[in-house]
Amino acid sequence: MNEAALKPAAGASALLTADDVVAAARRIAGAVVRTPTFHSQTLSAITGAEIYLKFENHQFTAAYKERGALNAMLQLSDEQRAKGVIAASAGNHSQGLSYHGTRLGIPVTIVMPKTTPVVKVMQTEAVGGKVVLEGESFDEASAHARKLETELGLTFVHPFDDPQVAAGQGTVALEMLEDVPDLEVLAIPVGGGGLASGMGTIARALRPDIKLIGVEAELYPSMYNLLKQADCPIGGDTLAEGIAVFEPGKFTSQVLGDLLDDFVLVNEHQIERALALLLQIEKTVVEGAGAAGLAAVIANPELFAGGKVGIVLSGGNIDTRLLANVLLRDLARSGRAARLRLVLADRPGSLFRVSKVFYDHNVNIIEIVHQRVFTSLPAKGLATEIECEARDAVQLDALITALRAEGFEVSMMESR
Repeated sequence: MNEAALKPAAGASALLTADDVVAAARRIAGAVVRTPTFHSQTLSAITGAEIYLKFENHQFTAAYKERGALNAMLQLSDEQRAKGVIAASAGNHSQGLSYHGTRLGIPVTIVMPKTTPVVKVMQTEAVGGKVVLEGESFDEASAHARKLETELGLTFVHPFDDPQVAAGQGTVALEMLEDVPDLEVLAIPVGGGGLASGMGTIARALRPDIKLIGVEAELYPSMYNLLKQADCPIGGDTLAEGIAVFEPGKFTSQVLGDLLDDFVLVNEHQIERALALLLQIEKTVVEGAGAAGLAAVIANPELFAGGKVGIVLSGGNIDTRLLANVLLRDLARSGRAARLRLVLADRPGSLFRVSKVFYDHNVNIIEIVHQRVFTSLPAKGLATEIECEARDAVQLDALITALRAEGFEVSMMESR
């Protein structure tokens, strides 16, 4: 790292400086994984930009959140360390804080809503955190954490709205620019804004001409609304739960207001597509928030075309059943998997005729379901649902055309 190259960012906020990020990098060195930044030839060809991926899903707790949590804890006084820290989180912050707190001998208490999935509670406890379940919502859990902070004399470590936390997260971009000094654009996931504040601050100092693009889930455009003076609705079930924030940070919003060149929203289909591509092409598992940067590049090619684009894969903590569902949905959208509904006469040989068409077109049948009772068809009618696997959409369309040519009524059970 060439520290002499550091320059104050244009419009830089005194709330967070490049020196803060550099100091954080020295502080946490050796205690977090120095994750790689790799060029992706295939994703570059798909997107029309030169894509460089930062694999923060390779951290011990599978997320960048360790960096900020550790940087904050390393600046505690001896008295604060002895009493311990507390946070309200049901996500990656809770694991990063618990893991490094245990390493440093600092007691960590995490308050989670009672509705938190058991697996998240177990993951936090597995790395040494003490979990307190309180309230039906995150706001209620956070209020209880603040109450315990006062009652027990604990130090509250905010998941994003804290300069020390944001400085730690900024070390992600510091490493990226050490590995690829001529990056031209960063596509940064934004929830509360801690990662984008830290990354943007150091990136703008090292490369004043770099473009900084914030990326938020379309269902949770809280920072987007604030900075763009928009009024998009907020709420819903998003795959990108790691950046699903109702209220953006007060400190981080001030920093990002001076930093970001643009801000884009990505929808659920775009996030799912990016997640599936990362698994299929890069053989790496990311959570929804971790796929947001790539989703933005795919959805907004005009913003990134031809540029050297840095994307942080911010985390890899995703439920395996959810991951399987996302991959299957992607197969269906791409035409490689489908569930077809056929109406045929309930007589010998009907299913054989159908199967022969599948055989002739080399489409694999995965499952067949007959329905004779719960249907509005005549008594001699038969509804058959066939789940199948094709090479691509062209092969699937040819199969459907051939089935109809044989006189079968065919419809898709899921839209592509």
